[in-house]
Amino acid sequence: MTSSQTPRRVALIVSSLRSGGVERMRLTLARGFLARGVAVDLVVVDARGDLRPAVPAGVRLVDLGKAHMRSAWWSLVAYLRRERPDAVLTAQTHLNLVVLAACACIRSRPRVVVSEHIDLSAVLAQDASWKIRLYPLGVRLMYPLADGVVAVSGATARGFARATGFPESRVGVIYNPVITPDLPSLAAAPAEHAWFADPTVPVILSVGRLTKQKDYGTLLRAFAQVRRTRRARLVILGDGSERAHLERLAAELGISDDVALPGFTPNPFASMARARVFVVSSRWEGCPNVLVEAMGCGTPVVSTDCPSGPHEVLERGVHGPLTPVGDADAMAAAIAAALEHPIAPEQLVRRAQHFSEERAVEAYLQLLLP
Repeated sequence: MTSSQTPRRVALIVSSLRSGGVERMRLTLARGFLARGVAVDLVVVDARGDLRPAVPAGVRLVDLGKAHMRSAWWSLVAYLRRERPDAVLTAQTHLNLVVLAACACIRSRPRVVVSEHIDLSAVLAQDASWKIRLYPLGVRLMYPLADGVVAVSGATARGFARATGFPESRVGVIYNPVITPDLPSLAAAPAEHAWFADPTVPVILSVGRLTKQKDYGTLLRAFAQVRRTRRARLVILGDGSERAHLERLAAELGISDDVALPGFTPNPFASMARARVFVVSSRWEGCPNVLVEAMGCGTPVVSTDCPSGPHEVLERGVHGPLTPVGDADAMAAAIAAALEHPIAPEQLVRRAQHFSEERAVEAYLQLLLP
């Protein structure tokens, strides 16, 4: 592309800039697109959130200024008509449906790629709300309008097809851009919590929103069992609606002095690199970014065998044990085994490279700007 040519523009559409995996992955893609000469608009329904300072320089932030996507529909249509991006990338079923409907109203519509980041069949099994129950119908009506449909893992693609009846053959798989070039420098930074500076007591770590999906109650019960036989500490980075419940449970289990819930941190990698074991306790996932990030830091991992990503990331347990969802006994045993016989960091780092920024950026650009 010569300097006189106008760069092609991609709009990345997200609900917010909260500290979620989808939002962080979009910022990573934005940075990768910019590095390849593609102009990027980050279109956000509500641009408040912990990740706002992390928006890459050069990205144009478009704040629709609404409470939720439904009320932002006309603002989104106006943006698309005014700016006319060459392509749009959106994620999560509810947002995908609204974006597809908005693009259908544009005379010169952009190319639209929608992505699924969580196993919809697992969500439908857990959530009986009428809005969730309408997703399969919405998908069958609207997703044929998309120029590309992507899932973040093969298992996510299969669960999505099973839940909606959308042909699995039309769902591509692109792993998240988890491992970035700056990961080594971020991992080398000092960890914020003082416990990571004490090598005599192993720290078990988890990172994620404090929600029912993450099932940190099972992790607390498993940690309580580990604590009966050895000294250890547990840190869970993140915040959410389950904080008070988890604090009460830690007190009931008698482990409050060895459990810390410090909240959100902009650099979890420094903690990952110093943790002795990293744990994912989720009831369901798509492709858990934090699991890959911990592996990229060379840290041994334990995960529930939840629908759907961990099984695929760990290649059926080759790179870390998989435990049944909600089984504190099995999780405690797996954590103890990982503490005693950790997998070599080199093996974990090598596997994590399958989820690199470079691979994901190239794959998405082939779909968005063919």
